[in-house]
Parts: sequence; C-alpha cells; structure tokens
Amino acid sequence: MIELLLSNVLLKQFGLGLLLIVAFLVFKRVGRKWIETLAQNKRVNLKRTQFVIKSFNAASFLLFVAIFTIVLDLGFGDISLFLSSIFAVLGVALFAQWSILSNLTASVLIFFVFPYRIGDKVKVSDKDDDISGVIIDITMFHVILRHASGNIITYPNNLILQKGVTKIVAEEPVKAAEVLLDGS
Repeated sequence: MIELLLSNVLLKQFGLGLLLIVAFLVFKRVGRKWIETLAQNKRVNLKRTQFVIKSFNAASFLLFVAIFTIVLDLGFGDISLFLSSIFAVLGVALFAQWSILSNLTASVLIFFVFPYRIGDKVKVSDKDDDISGVIIDITMFHVILRHASGNIITYPNNLILQKGVTKIVAEEPVKAAEVLLDGS
C-alpha cells in the first residue's frame, strides 16, 4: 500500500515536472517571437535583438528553475543557500564592473521603452555640451548620434536614460515663428 502511494506521488511529480518543462518551452518560444516582432517594428539591429533574446532566455530559465524547485519540493532550502552564495560572490566580483552592467541593463530598457528610433533627430539635455544629432545606431553600450557638424557622438546608454531627451521635429522653430509674424 505504501509503495502504491509513493509511486502515485512520484508519478504526479513527474507529470507536473513534465508540464512545467513544456510550459517553459512554450513561454520561451512565445517570448522570442514577441521580442523579434518588437525589434522588427522598432527597426533594431540583429546584434541588439540577439542580446535581448539571450537576456530574456537567461531570466526565464532562472525563473523556471525557481518555480520548478518550489513546485516539486526539491529541497529549496539547500538550493536557495547554494544560489544565494553564488549571487553573493558574483555581486562582489561584478561590483567593480557596475558601469558595464548598468549600460547593458539600460540597453535592454532602451529596447523596450525608448521612444526614439534610428533616424530621429534628438537633443540630450546636458548643460555643458551640445549633445544633439540624428540617431544613427543604438548599440549594447551606446547611442550613436551624428551631430550637425558631421561629428559622431557616442553617448552611454545609462546616461541617456538619466537625462531628458527631446525629439527635434522642426529644424528652426524660431525662424518658423518669425515667418508667421512677418506674414501677418
């Protein structure tokens, strides 16, 4: 009788584990298609799209492992101790690389929420320098602008999220106002 109960519990856990794996694979495929569609609509280059897909896959895998261990009761206490130790060591090791990590994180945020596209003329609110021009590329670390003088400006992703960015629609708004005043 006890063997029947144990085999029934093991069978349920096996079935639940199989269901979780199928759900993970479906979630991964749907997420990839959604990211590719979003990238195509935003005219994002292939390297950035692949980076965002890899980041999505890594995050979804970690989420899957956490859900898998909790639902199947696989000794989450031991696994959480192991994972927290790894994250603590990684956190200390990567603390010196915060600038690189913040730019990579900002790149993912820019992919999803940045309202400007390649080809838009923008001005970054910076009191010291004239950071304005046409966006010619958005990479994993920088937004690349071509200034009106022809110079190329590379501006870090983490800073472009911290500063105000204005999309320039009209070339010379002051002159347009002067034309209206002179014409009346």
